[in-house]
Amino acid sequence: MRTLLRPAIVAAFLAAACQPQSQDSSAPDGGYAFVGGYPTEATVQRAYDDADLNRAIQSYKFFYPTMSMVGLVEGLKAQGGVANLGGGIIQATPAVIAFTANSDTPYGASFFDLTDGPWVIELPAGPMIGVANDFHFRWMGDLGLPGPDAGKGGKHLLVGPGYTGSIPSGYQVLRSTTNQAFVVVRSMPIGGDVPASIERVKSIAVHPLNPVAGAKPFTWVEITDPTANSSPQALGWDGTMKYWEALAAFVQSEPVFEGYATAYGDLAALGIEKGKPFAPDERMTRILTRAAQLADGQMRVQSLADRRTERTAWPDRKWEWVSLRPENGTWMIDGRKDMEAGDKWFYQATLASPAMFRRSVGAGSLYWLGLRDATGAYLTGGNNYKLTVPLPVPNRLFWSVTVYDAESRSEIITPQGKAALRSLFELKDLPASGSIDLYFGPTAPAGKEGVWVQTTAGRGWFAYFRIYGPEGPAFDGSWKPGDFEKVQ
Repeated sequence: MRTLLRPAIVAAFLAAACQPQSQDSSAPDGGYAFVGGYPTEATVQRAYDDADLNRAIQSYKFFYPTMSMVGLVEGLKAQGGVANLGGGIIQATPAVIAFTANSDTPYGASFFDLTDGPWVIELPAGPMIGVANDFHFRWMGDLGLPGPDAGKGGKHLLVGPGYTGSIPSGYQVLRSTTNQAFVVVRSMPIGGDVPASIERVKSIAVHPLNPVAGAKPFTWVEITDPTANSSPQALGWDGTMKYWEALAAFVQSEPVFEGYATAYGDLAALGIEKGKPFAPDERMTRILTRAAQLADGQMRVQSLADRRTERTAWPDRKWEWVSLRPENGTWMIDGRKDMEAGDKWFYQATLASPAMFRRSVGAGSLYWLGLRDATGAYLTGGNNYKLTVPLPVPNRLFWSVTVYDAESRSEIITPQGKAALRSLFELKDLPASGSIDLYFGPTAPAGKEGVWVQTTAGRGWFAYFRIYGPEGPAFDGSWKPGDFEKVQ
């Protein structure tokens, strides 16, 4: 027996079905409430809060490379660095609080203000690797071995935005989108001869294209006390309002890069705009603080818990590629930018250059990331591990394994006072074949102190395996390091 619905009930049902479906603004699914198509007052507030939060999260990530560069230069300034006046020669040690710094070679680091005109950098012939980046950590060009001079010596010209003057011939022109630019040169300590490599850096001539009478000459200075905070994390910016304050100061000091127009538009909507004071009210302060916490956490996850299948260097190993994009130093692929790959790199590292990522024989370098042991568990300082490395390691220059603290992404600090095992130093007398076991943990195995890096209980750590001048076996799978194995 069928039950017939009354016409009035049917009409009411159909009318309700045709109305826009509203959701309570307090609903757990995050819906908004509308009445007659108009938002309720609560929905207006919530929608704007959500929009600003989302915009702030993306802005935090987008400008993280910029703020990483600003933090790096703040560290140089703390060591006495001044734009256009000198470069610091630094031997990276655990005292240098900077993202995944490398103690294989001395660094010659300098920064320039190009407002008053271009600057010249003249490299002599020799084994040096250099790169120039603008203050967005955008690649400008390579110098030395990976550059057009290929280690034979060359003249390079740093040019700022909007420069319309003449450019002499015979220079590699390095164009910056910011008034300031950063240059770092690494000098290879051939045979472990560090003093010679430092003298090589000092021989780099640096001067303005159009010298000014009475101006102080550029000098290279060895930094004997490298202690400095040179990262957003070390400066206390990560996940805090200090990040936005530092970013707002940067926006005031530099021209707006046209290629970042949309990103600068997002910042303006958040109250960070060139020519205007940054004065967030209580609401915006709350949103920016929350966004910084969420964005920083998301970047940490992307960097240290990568889920992309292409992260794996070898199918039977836990080692990952440090950079997901080997094609270039700008993370561009098929006309788009791989934002996730860029986020992963810049949360744990600095500098951008194609030479750092090319997966080809003889290219500048290869970087692998070790986060987990053979079982897939994260590496932690309270455990002891062994890493077996087949010999010879396929390199033309040198190789190393460096250990970093998972929180600071800088070299681990322990009573041992070192964070790396290097073919130029600790491992220089290895046999030509076979393998070598390297050890990592709170205590050294008996007789293995020379091939051991100390770690600290309660702190996570990860490693970079670096090869400079990689050869064929590093690519065809005929050579690969073992995984970290937990030992007693």
